[in-house]
Amino acid sequence: MASRLFPTLSPSKSRAAAHRAMAKAALFSDSSAAVRLKRYNSHMQKARHLEAQEVAQ
Repeated sequence: MASRLFPTLSPSKSRAAAHRAMAKAALFSDSSAAVRLKRYNSHMQKARHLEAQEVAQ
């Protein structure tokens, strides 16, 4: 459905952007620094993986 609404963005590119946004939000969450860093790193790793898939195609 999203591809119909936004035909210029590929699904993996938009998901990567969403994970980058979640990574930034994780830095400002109300959690300990260790938890915030873990969530940030997890989301950034997913975003980088999705972008690498996009480049490989």
